Amino acid sequence: MITTDYTVEGMTCGHCAQAVTTEIKKIEGVNDVRVTVETGAVQVDSADALSADAVAAAVDEAGYTLVR
Repeated sequence: MITTDYTVEGMTCGHCAQAVTTEIKKIEGVNDVRVTVETGAVQVDSADALSADAVAAAVDEAGYTLVR
Protein backbone atom coordinates (compact mmCIF):
# COMPACT_ATOMS: atom_id res chain seq x y z
CA MET A 1 0.00 0.00 0.00
CA ILE A 2 1.13 3.52 -0.82
CA THR A 3 0.27 6.61 1.25
CA THR A 4 0.49 9.93 -0.60
CA ASP A 5 0.11 13.39 0.94
CA TYR A 6 -1.66 16.22 -0.86
CA THR A 7 -2.75 19.75 0.03
CA VAL A 8 -6.17 21.05 -0.94
CA GLU A 9 -7.17 24.72 -0.86
CA GLY A 10 -10.59 26.06 -0.03
CA MET A 11 -11.92 23.55 2.51
CA THR A 12 -13.54 25.13 5.56
CA CYS A 13 -15.77 22.49 7.16
CA GLY A 14 -16.68 18.84 7.55
CA HIS A 15 -18.91 18.97 4.48
CA CYS A 16 -15.91 20.12 2.44
CA ALA A 17 -13.85 17.22 3.74
CA GLN A 18 -16.63 14.76 2.93
CA ALA A 19 -16.98 16.08 -0.62
CA VAL A 20 -13.23 15.72 -1.25
CA THR A 21 -13.17 12.26 0.35
CA THR A 22 -16.11 11.05 -1.74
CA GLU A 23 -14.59 12.18 -5.04
CA ILE A 24 -11.09 10.82 -4.33
CA LYS A 25 -12.51 7.45 -3.26
CA LYS A 26 -13.99 7.13 -6.77
CA ILE A 27 -10.45 6.78 -8.18
CA GLU A 28 -9.64 3.15 -8.89
CA GLY A 29 -7.26 1.66 -6.33
CA VAL A 30 -7.96 4.14 -3.50
CA ASN A 31 -8.38 2.35 -0.17
CA ASP A 32 -8.73 5.23 2.31
CA VAL A 33 -8.74 9.03 2.47
CA ARG A 34 -8.02 11.17 5.53
CA VAL A 35 -8.66 14.93 5.47
CA THR A 36 -7.58 17.61 7.94
CA VAL A 37 -9.70 20.66 7.11
CA GLU A 38 -7.68 23.12 9.20
CA THR A 39 -4.46 22.54 7.25
CA GLY A 40 -5.86 21.30 3.95
CA ALA A 41 -3.88 18.08 4.35
CA VAL A 42 -5.21 15.03 2.53
CA GLN A 43 -3.64 11.58 2.92
CA VAL A 44 -4.61 8.93 0.40
CA ASP A 45 -3.89 5.21 0.80
CA SER A 46 -3.90 3.34 -2.50
CA ALA A 47 -2.86 0.02 -3.93
CA ASP A 48 -0.62 1.69 -6.53
CA ALA A 49 0.72 5.17 -7.25
CA LEU A 50 -2.04 7.53 -8.32
CA SER A 51 -1.96 9.96 -11.20
CA ALA A 52 -1.68 13.51 -9.86
CA ASP A 53 -4.01 14.56 -12.67
CA ALA A 54 -6.66 12.06 -11.51
CA VAL A 55 -6.43 13.36 -7.93
CA ALA A 56 -6.57 16.98 -9.14
CA ALA A 57 -9.64 16.20 -11.27
CA ALA A 58 -11.38 14.53 -8.30
CA VAL A 59 -10.62 17.49 -6.03
CA ASP A 60 -11.82 19.89 -8.74
CA GLU A 61 -15.04 17.88 -9.10
CA ALA A 62 -15.60 18.39 -5.36
CA GLY A 63 -15.19 22.15 -5.89
CA TYR A 64 -11.70 22.66 -4.47
CA THR A 65 -8.13 23.07 -5.71
CA LEU A 66 -5.22 20.66 -5.40
CA VAL A 67 -1.99 22.52 -4.61
CA ARG A 68 0.79 21.26 -6.88
